[in-house]
Amino acid sequence: MTKIAIIIGSTRPGRKAEDVAKWVYEIAANRDDASFELVDIADYALPLYDEPIPPVMGNYKHAHTLAWSERIKGFDGFVFVTPEYNHSTSSALKNAIDYLYHEWNDKAAGFVGYGSAGGSRAVEHLRQIAGELKMADVQAQVSLSLFHDFENFSVLRPGPKQEASVNNMLSQVVAWSGALKTLRA
Repeated sequence: MTKIAIIIGSTRPGRKAEDVAKWVYEIAANRDDASFELVDIADYALPLYDEPIPPVMGNYKHAHTLAWSERIKGFDGFVFVTPEYNHSTSSALKNAIDYLYHEWNDKAAGFVGYGSAGGSRAVEHLRQIAGELKMADVQAQVSLSLFHDFENFSVLRPGPKQEASVNNMLSQVVAWSGALKTLRA
């Protein structure tokens, strides 16, 4: 079965990414077209990129990188849940992505952004990064507004329309993940 990681893309204390990712996971758990797992970058305590050799070489030296690589390589696709910080994604998510190369290649990527502008600018930056890492980013994305999808800017309360957006994005990620398996074989 196709395996999709829902990556929690923030490590900030008080982050909303975990709530958003769990909401996406609850929607995904009702589907039978793939298996979905939550992956929290905070669990890997990745320091600012510290590998002596570029990740394209696949010659990792540190235990934290090896653990991160092992976790990511088994997935067929990804859903990146990202806040928007200063018109971009979180530095923690960018750092976690930068640690690896081949583990991302020829896999699908979907995005769930949140922020005052729905996380759209963070997602646009992630799309550029995904392209460089040979990921196929899907067209559908989920944009959650702090003004409309969060109560008092803090408690996630998305409406039914947002659930439909999640399912649309997941359908595309699953379809592309399956199609890209032949490239990885």
